[in-house]
Parts: sequence; structure tokens; C-alpha cells
Amino acid sequence: MKNKLIGIILTICLGSITGFAQTTKLFNGKNLDGWKAYGTEKWYVENGELISESGPDAQYGYLGTEKNYKDYILTLEFKQEANGNSGVFIRSFIEEGVKINGWQVEVAPKGNHSGGIYESYGRGWLIQPDEKGEEALKEGEWNKMKIKVVGSKITTWLNGQKIVALDDEKIGKGEGFIALQIHDGGGIKVRWKNIKVKEL
Repeated sequence: MKNKLIGIILTICLGSITGFAQTTKLFNGKNLDGWKAYGTEKWYVENGELISESGPDAQYGYLGTEKNYKDYILTLEFKQEANGNSGVFIRSFIEEGVKINGWQVEVAPKGNHSGGIYESYGRGWLIQPDEKGEEALKEGEWNKMKIKVVGSKITTWLNGQKIVALDDEKIGKGEGFIALQIHDGGGIKVRWKNIKVKEL
């Protein structure tokens, strides 16, 4: 009886813990509900995929979650077309216009540090992939990215390969949304899907 009672208590506790770590779809495959666009660049849904594309102004553009996220695991897939220079921002916010304050996990053409971490309007590159990490990107194909942010630590993976790990006090104090970026310069198009977050 005692063992049975302990088992019931453990089941309830594990269920509670699991409940606090539910995975949530950030993109529903139908529209941009839950997101807000910044700038004049293009964000739209096509065949269940989220498309980011340069507009006629060829400026920076961002699509940010309406909700802020602190500690979490973010997973998503992206496929680069054209230039493909983009990024995934964590704990970030828009100061004004399209000036963003926060940290970017790079999404860029091969050899341009996809999976590395860049601080916008601040210290610049904080950490870049090593030579092996630079080869993880699959050009012209779907890529799977994973980002884990807990306290001051951020770790990134690309196609199952660990790319970088960083412990940074400033990131630890950061607060804000998750956002996708269109780089300036024009001619950029990136497809996204399966964008999910598990809050920790």
C-alpha cells in the first residue's frame, strides 16, 4: 500500500513538472497570429510555411512574438533561398523603427557563421562556429536549428550538431521576445516551419 501511494505521488509530481514544460507551436502554419512585424519587409504564409522576404525598401525587418520568453528551448526549421541572410533573436526588443536590442543566433549563407551569436548595436560577434561548425549548414535544403537559453547560458545546435555554447552575464539579464530577421540589402528570402518553444 505504501509503495502504491508513493507511486501515485510520483506520478502526480512528474505530471506537474511535465505540465510546466509543454512544447508550444509559435507558428500555426496558417497565419501570423501571435506575431508582430516591424519594418516594411515581407512576412507571409505559403503552403504551411512562414516566408520572410525582402521588400522594395531593402531594409532590416523583424517578426517578433507578441509574448516575451526568458528560459526555453526553441526549435525550428529554415530553408534559405536567394541570399538567405537572416537570424533568430532571443531576449530582444525593438527600441524604435527597426533598431533592435538583443542577441541574434545567425542564419546566413555557408561560411558566414550560422549558429554563432551576435549582439546587435552592441559588442558585435560574441562567439562564432569553429571550422566543423561552419560545415553544418545544408545549402538549399531544410535545416534544423535548436537554441537553449537558460539564465546566462545559451547553446545552439544545427542539424543535430552542437555549434556554440556561451555564458554571458549581459545575456542573463536580457528580456524580450523571440524574433526572426530579414537582413538589409535586398534579395533575401528564407522559409521557416515547425517553430516551437518549450519554456523551462
